[in-house]
Amino acid sequence: MTRHICIAQEPEADKLLSIDDFALVVGMTLDQQFPMEAAFKGPQKIAERMDGFDLHKIAAADPDQFVALCSETPAIHRFPGSMAKRIHDLAVFIVDNYDGTPSAIWTEGDPDGKTVLKRLKGLPGWGDMKARIFLALLGKQLGVEPAGWREAAGDYGNDGERRSVADVVDSVSLQEVRDFKKQAKAAAKAAKTG
Repeated sequence: MTRHICIAQEPEADKLLSIDDFALVVGMTLDQQFPMEAAFKGPQKIAERMDGFDLHKIAAADPDQFVALCSETPAIHRFPGSMAKRIHDLAVFIVDNYDGTPSAIWTEGDPDGKTVLKRLKGLPGWGDMKARIFLALLGKQLGVEPAGWREAAGDYGNDGERRSVADVVDSVSLQEVRDFKKQAKAAAKAAKTG
């Protein structure tokens, strides 16, 4: 199945996300306290500095040198040091636990949605919400639909909504997701003060 990811809103970055599962996992890892399209450009920045994007090369890299590489201007994130460490830890974790194959997280042993969610939550630096959003991304954009994936993804698995990065397929949907998040934040603030 050919996939066409359009989250970074930049052809080369989106091409890498479309062909490399680890790039997609790294983009999701970087998607916090940073604009989502900028987060998903991170793997391309790393690829340009490491002469390609290679999970094994990242896992084998000296952690301090990898932090320095990710901190070069333009940095991969507003917190490049901590995020570089997280990416390095993630690469090592996938090599050690999934034989260097990120897709094994969602395919090994024909898992159901709850199992995939549990595996995603086990990734370094990933919490419940990030795992649910990525599970929704797998189902909505990659055609990875283990039994019960929508239920395991919670509201992020809802069809026809523009709630998270899982729903970003072009610049219009990116803006719709931004609008949704803005409204949700305003509603939460109103509920807190009201």
